[in-house]
Amino acid sequence: MRSAVFRKKGEHPDPRRTEKGKHMNRKDKVFDTITKKPAPSVLRKIYTGRLVMRCLIFLACVWLVITHPEQLSILRGWNFFRTLSPLHLLWCVWIADMLGQLIPIPQKLALGSQKLFHFRFKPLKEAINYQALHRYIVDTTKSAYKVFLIWAAFVAAVTLLRYLEVLSDTALFMITAAFYVCDLICVLIWCPFRLIMKNRCCTTCRIFNWDHLMMFTPMLFLRGFFSQSLILMSIAVWLVWELCVMMYPERFWEVSNTALSCANCTDKLCTQYCQKLR
Repeated sequence: MRSAVFRKKGEHPDPRRTEKGKHMNRKDKVFDTITKKPAPSVLRKIYTGRLVMRCLIFLACVWLVITHPEQLSILRGWNFFRTLSPLHLLWCVWIADMLGQLIPIPQKLALGSQKLFHFRFKPLKEAINYQALHRYIVDTTKSAYKVFLIWAAFVAAVTLLRYLEVLSDTALFMITAAFYVCDLICVLIWCPFRLIMKNRCCTTCRIFNWDHLMMFTPMLFLRGFFSQSLILMSIAVWLVWELCVMMYPERFWEVSNTALSCANCTDKLCTQYCQKLR
């Protein structure tokens, strides 16, 4: 006897069963859409590669300190111009990173870092509410300088430890190298400053380009061209950023600069935050 599941020739399918099957398929598709993890963006892949490279650079610095401590002599005085060291390459990388934050050309950099430039600005079609914009800038600036005060306290503690000779020049350099890694951990994994800033993600971060200033300040009291040149360059990056906040505040608010909104996000960089809102 033929099974009931096999229909006879010419027999029409049960419409209730067909509708149920379609309904189940729709539910499966919705479930797949919810549970499927989105593929990382091109920029996130690039930044992940950069984080790996920074980890390798940090390990190379540790190896250099242990096996060839004499190579760190370029940290002192004008030895930068008197001897060759692998740290010259690191100095060039750090200078190039900061130049990338100063030169207004399209690069493989996060929108959060380049939002100060006009070519990253997508104005709101409607008129900007300048009163609301002013409140936003004031509030985020207050939060930013809370971070500044906390960081200043940290630098003061490091300076005191250096004065008491608890920390050496090499230790100050290694703290900077560690912060070089932590900088991208804040972008790709978790950022403690977000607890103070209350920003949605890195794209809207008020202090995105403070990274190098915060990274190099542990070397503030190293008396040498290596550290002082990096600190001066990072101060220049910070000043340009702060001047742009004052002169072009509309570029830093997601309401007036629609490029910063979730709907227009192309970076998909800090997905650990933004995918919660999608």
